[in-house]
Formats: sequence, C-alpha cells, structure tokens
Amino acid sequence: MNIKDIMIDAAFDSGNIEVVAIEGAHAQLRIPRDRNSEFAQWFHFRVCGAAGRELVLEIEDLAGSAYPQGWPGYNACVSEDRQYWGRAPSSYDKAAGNGTLTIRYTPESDLAYFAYFAPYSLERHNDLVAAAACSEGVAYRRLGETLDGRPLDCLEMGTGDVQVWLYARQHPGESMAEWWMEGALEVLTDPADVVGRALRQKCRLHVVPNCNPDGSFRGHLRTNAEGVNLNREWAEPTAEKSPEVLAIRNAMDETGVDFAMDVHGDEAIAGVFLAAYEGIPSWTDEHGERFYRYQRILDRRTPDFQTVKGYPRSAPGKANLSMSTNQVAERFGACAMTLEMPFKDNDDWPDAEQGWSPERCKLLARECLAALVEWLDGADA
Repeated sequence: MNIKDIMIDAAFDSGNIEVVAIEGAHAQLRIPRDRNSEFAQWFHFRVCGAAGRELVLEIEDLAGSAYPQGWPGYNACVSEDRQYWGRAPSSYDKAAGNGTLTIRYTPESDLAYFAYFAPYSLERHNDLVAAAACSEGVAYRRLGETLDGRPLDCLEMGTGDVQVWLYARQHPGESMAEWWMEGALEVLTDPADVVGRALRQKCRLHVVPNCNPDGSFRGHLRTNAEGVNLNREWAEPTAEKSPEVLAIRNAMDETGVDFAMDVHGDEAIAGVFLAAYEGIPSWTDEHGERFYRYQRILDRRTPDFQTVKGYPRSAPGKANLSMSTNQVAERFGACAMTLEMPFKDNDDWPDAEQGWSPERCKLLARECLAALVEWLDGADA
C-alpha cells in the first residue's frame, strides 16, 4: 500500500514555517527568521492529509532561535477547528539537529493547525475593534499608520480624570497579549459588568489591542515590517523605523499617563508576572510603592499570578529608557508595568490539556482590571 505524504503550508495570516523534508507523516521543519532580523521563534502552519495517522513533526536548528530556553518543557499548541487550542505532546533534544523540538499528534480530521501559541488573527482583531467601537460610550481613534499601511487602532472610553493606557503585542508573536485584550475589552464595554462601569467612571481609558499588526500578519516573533523591535524604540521612535511607537507615544504626550500596562508573553518562564521600572533616573520609593501595591493586590486576587519568578530588577540609574515601561514611568511619572504571560503553562496551576490558554488570558484580564479598581480606591493586599 502506498502511504501518501502529508502536506504542510503556512501561506496565511501569521503563518511561518520552512519545510525541509516530508516522508509519510514525518516532517523535518525549520522556523524562518523575522524579516531583516535575527529573531526566530514563532511558528504557525497547517498539516493536511493525516487523519488517524500519528504525525511526527521535528522542528530543527532551535539552538539558534531567539530564546532556546523556551523549548524545554514546552508543548506545541494544536487545533483542528481553529476555535479550541489544546497542546500536542512535545519533547526537546538540544543534542539533535542543533536543537530539535519533536511534536507528536494524531488528528481526527484531515486538517490540523500547529502554532507556538494560539494565534490571534488580523481578522479577529478587526472584529474586536469594530465590536468595541460600536459599544456605547466608546470612541475609535486611528493613531497612525504602520509601514505596511495598516491602521494603528485605539479605543477610548470613560469619563474620569485618571489616564489609563493599556497596550499589547509590541512583540507580535506574543499572541496571548491580544487574547488578554479581548478579555479586557469585553469587561470594559459590558454595561452589566461593574468592574468596567467603575473604571469608566474613574478613568479615561486608551486601549491599543495590537501595536504591531504588520509583524502579526507576517508571522514575526518580535519585530515590525522592517525588523525593528518596537520595545527598544521608546526613547527615540522614528517615522521611518518605528511609526507605531511614535504614534502611541505622541498620543500619550497629548493625554498624559497615570497608569500603564504593556501586555506581553515570555518564552521561558512558566508563570504570570509583572515587571516594573526600577532603575529609572527619577525613581523614588514612593513612586515604586505605587507599583508594588498594585502587584500585591493582583497577587491576592488570582492564583494565576505570582511574584517569585520574574525578571531581575535594574540597578539604580541603569534602566533601559528605550523600553516602554521605563520610558512611560520616567516621562510621565506613571505607575507603568509590563505584564508577562507564559508560552508554556503556569507551573503553579498546570493544565495538561491546554497549558496557558486564550481562555486563561481573558480571565486574567478581568482580574487585572478588578485589581486596578481596588488600586484606585486605595485598597491594599
């Protein structure tokens, strides 16, 4: 009996893979780098013709990827209906093929999609923005245009004096950040949700669900259409290299910023955590305590958040002001922070079926917003 080879393609929104070889249901693959960049980590592809057959997908050369430490303990995301994303058992061998991740999965249907994390498509982004813009009390603002000619979408709402900026996907492969945004916008635009009502009363909210739509569509991990890491452009953004950051920062200059959350994903750390702005030139203990108080509130509110694992703090005066959280804290005196979610799982509360998932991103968003209500009210842990 002649066993047909599977077929693999990635010519779609956020698709990214290179096929090295296919034999039957076994494939050797590599991850292409972001355009004009050395970053390589994001993959998203589909496999055809494997119903009932065990797929063995080997992604090679991962020792040269952006974050090799992200592969041990990682299981690839998989979906057959593109609605529910589970995890396919995966194993990493750093000694094979210059670092090889082997994914094993037996699909029930003839189509199966694999991705580094559950993708958030540009079409879904457009639906999210349109639905929110139709909601009562929400204003749409086009902050600017990307290098590929896409709009930079911002949604504004609320009648309060506290200026809150929420923005996500500076690094486009961190798709969990826009799942978080979907959860946040559902809270903020639901007239029955008291958390949203309270924030709209206390704050003027500015929400940028996707700071990097070009990189998202191109299947990049960390960069825009020109291979620029937007989260290293905040000190001196330019229209030629980083119009996305320039547009957002200019809009912030117009409104001022009291509270800011920049939403991301981390490849290696299997937990949810916050990073602050220690090391900025204008640091004071009083300024820092505003962040630490918010962190304590969020830690009390949800077991999915923790404070043990995270990034090291910058030494006094050594903060990198090209990064958004540091720049916003320094520029505006804001309580600014970077929220990080895992590509892997939350090891404190593991989920063997889904790992860290879109559903958990959305639930976390509500807890973050509810923590902000407490923070504004002066509550503490």
